[in-house]
Order: sequence, then C-alpha cells, then structure tokens
Amino acid sequence: MLRLLQDQKQVGQALNSIAYGQAMMAAVRDYAKEMEAQEHATTSYGGTDVNVDELLDDPELERLHRDRLAAMKQEAERRATLERQGHGTYTEISEGEFLEVVTKTENVVCHFYHKEFERCKIVDKHMAMLAKKYMEARFIKISAPDAPFFTVKLGIKVLPAVVMFKNGVSVDRVVGFEQLGGRDDFSTADLEARLKAADVVSSNRRAAAAAGDDESDGGEDDRVVQNGIRRG
Repeated sequence: MLRLLQDQKQVGQALNSIAYGQAMMAAVRDYAKEMEAQEHATTSYGGTDVNVDELLDDPELERLHRDRLAAMKQEAERRATLERQGHGTYTEISEGEFLEVVTKTENVVCHFYHKEFERCKIVDKHMAMLAKKYMEARFIKISAPDAPFFTVKLGIKVLPAVVMFKNGVSVDRVVGFEQLGGRDDFSTADLEARLKAADVVSSNRRAAAAAGDDESDGGEDDRVVQNGIRRG
C-alpha cells in the first residue's frame, strides 16, 4: 500500500513537471509573438524615433520657417495695397469716378442700382459679403439715374444690374433676378457662381453660368423710372 502511494506521488510530480513545462513553453511562444508584433509595428512606422528638439535645430526647418514668414509678409503687404485702392469693401462711386475705377482695376463688379428699388437693396447685401471674401476684385455700386451716360452706353434697361469687368472690358452681367432663380431670397452663392464663371473672382473650378437672357420682361410690376430704366 505504501509503495502504491509513493508511486502515485511520483506520477503526480511528473505530471506537474510536464504541466509546468508546457505552461513555460506557451509563455515563451506568447512572448515571441508579442515581440514579433512590436518589431512589425516599429518597421511599419519606420523604425526611427523623432526628437523634436533636434528638429528645431534643423537648417531645412529654419529655411521653411523663413520662407513662410516672407510669404505672410508679402501677402499682408498685398492686402494692404488692395485695401488702399478700395478692395475688400463695397463702395459707391460717382459717374465721374466710374471710368478710372473700371479701367485701372483688373477685376470690377459694378452694381447699377436705383435707391427706390427693394431688389437693389437685396443685391447690396450680397455684394457687401462678397467684397470681403474676394480681395482681388473691386466691388462698387453706382446710381443708374445719376450716371445716365454709362447706363445708356452699357445698354442697361433693367435694375438691378450687376456688370462684371476685366481690364476695362465688360465680360458678363446679371440683370434682374431671373438668372438667380427668379426669387428675392436667392443665396450669395448664386451670385458668387456667376462671378466665378466670369473669372472676376478666383475659383479652383469655374462654376457654370446660369442660363437666361441678359434682360427680362420682369412681369407686371415693372415701371419706368428714368431714361427708360425699369425694375427687374
């Protein structure tokens, strides 16, 4: 009986040793897998730790920083020059100023308006917003009744009329609201798309110009106000 107990004890110890060995082998395999995964992640990353302090002393970074500062300074100077020339704001001009502004400015967006027309006030709101957004163009307004010479020369018969100029040449126009959806609540983006299509404001992809004639009948609400100009 005693011999049997001793044999059982030895067997138990042997089994424990085997189990311990198997557990150790499993642990070794798991550790090996973990190290392999870490090595793979390091390889994917590039295997190089980045020292930010060293980057700050990199001559290439210093050059990029200088170039960036120079570009920012140049842009600030350009904007200041444009602002002195009236860019960035929506301003009213007289008939005597019209020719100089249009011929000496590359891109001009001019609103011919009548002070009694509500739709002209709607256009004013959108023009003021666009003037702040596009520094490269000059946004102006001129009273059509007070500028009869250019109103007639440009064939403007319906107000509001937004005429776009490039280097003194009329390249496009939006007359009334028919080309903006025929609604008083058209969006600024609708007018903006026409300006982009005429290339008087910058655009990565030119918007398609809205279809329609330059002049509209305007319906029964049209009325003659002066020089044959009617409400659009």
